[in-house]
Amino acid sequence: MEELLYSVRPIAHIYTDFHEKFGIPRQSGLSEKLEGRIVFEEAFRDRNSIRGIEAFSHLWLIWGFSETRIDMTADPVRWSALVTPPRLGGKVKTGVFATRSPYRPNSLGLSCVRLIRVERKGPKSPVLIVGGADILNGTPIYDIKPYLPYSDSHPEASEGFAISEKETLQLDFPDPLLKKIPEDKREALCEILVQDPRGAYEKQPGYPYGIRFADFDIRFIVENGRLRVFEVLRVDPADGQPKIK
Repeated sequence: MEELLYSVRPIAHIYTDFHEKFGIPRQSGLSEKLEGRIVFEEAFRDRNSIRGIEAFSHLWLIWGFSETRIDMTADPVRWSALVTPPRLGGKVKTGVFATRSPYRPNSLGLSCVRLIRVERKGPKSPVLIVGGADILNGTPIYDIKPYLPYSDSHPEASEGFAISEKETLQLDFPDPLLKKIPEDKREALCEILVQDPRGAYEKQPGYPYGIRFADFDIRFIVENGRLRVFEVLRVDPADGQPKIK
């Protein structure tokens, strides 16, 4: 039987405060204060396409892992049936279809986000403002669907190896450093930090880490269950490098 190859094209791109993988929440909805802007491609910038969308509080986004692509046209297709999820320490191999690893044959991601508002003015309108996106800045969006609680929510579902992490870190964010962050982004940043942005197998007590958030480089250490921010540097958006005064 002849194998058929299908192609999809982005209908939109999402713009967030994450310019690198490190620090992005592990799942959507964990940091509700995070905001993303979904800007439709010109061919799909029709206001009729979102008519009625504001009746839904949450949306499903189908998007692409743009930094981890597999060439599906290659013969043979080179993909891995086993991956090493960070949640298992990066040492235990698990089937790719039993994980949410970005290294998968079609590089598709799925996120549930909260619809905050629709911006209907401006040359690129309509623009969807969403909360809780665990997505890299500039990521292509392939489809948007409404979240339906009566069919999409399954409270009795088992979590497998991805058991929820209930514990959070205590946050020590000195006020002079916190005030360097725009007021409308502070709460979202604090949500990210208390959830411990380090990978499951990268937790070295006292080791200096840094995450890129918006136009800032946030540097911190973690010891005895407390995350302490010790430096906040403004980053040049053009090259992503900290501005040293």
